[in-house]
Amino acid sequence: MHVVGLEVPISLSQGIEAIVVLTIANGLRRSITKVRSVAANAESKGGRIRPESIPTSFLARIVTPIQVLATALPPVVYLCVVVLNGLQQPEWMAKFALSGMVGSQWRNALRVLACSSTCLLKGIVDYIFDHLGEQWDVAGRREKSRIVQTGPYAIVRHPLFSISFIQGVLWAVMFWSYVPLFALAIIAAVLVVKLPIEESTILQDERVREEYRAYMKKVPARLIPYIW
Repeated sequence: MHVVGLEVPISLSQGIEAIVVLTIANGLRRSITKVRSVAANAESKGGRIRPESIPTSFLARIVTPIQVLATALPPVVYLCVVVLNGLQQPEWMAKFALSGMVGSQWRNALRVLACSSTCLLKGIVDYIFDHLGEQWDVAGRREKSRIVQTGPYAIVRHPLFSISFIQGVLWAVMFWSYVPLFALAIIAAVLVVKLPIEESTILQDERVREEYRAYMKKVPARLIPYIW
């Protein structure tokens, strides 16, 4: 028996896809809600972003949109396509599968584990935002600038971007696909360009310049401790 393309009861494969789809949908909902809340709090307590602190070069203008697209496109496309296909990956999507790595039972277990890990990762993101607080911004510096050095910022200078790498790996396992890894390579290339631009913007801010230089010596890793 089929109801709107679904077998009743649904198959095991559809059940796994349902778990992945719900994880993605919940993650997107939480991310949008959190960013809105943080943005409102940042403007209220940290002030507006100073126009003169926003980088104006061509690279500075395009890196963030590329990063957002590479981060958001894989889960959004996966969510829409799988739902519209009756909780099944279409044939074209299956061509990018991590096939032949493990048996079906291990594959299903790993996908569910990746979904659970993604939910836990959202808690870490909330913890990072709790420390970043009113200093969050897309580009530029706020009127009440300060250098955040507590919590995860005592380990790496850009922990939110570190999380994006972990999430990319988890998406690859959740989708059981190479596509998130391709997107992750794009994000890595973007961050190689973006992070020096962001840090240069901070170093041009006379209010926090010397403090940030000391912070860079204290926490040399941008994303990965002892590596980069």
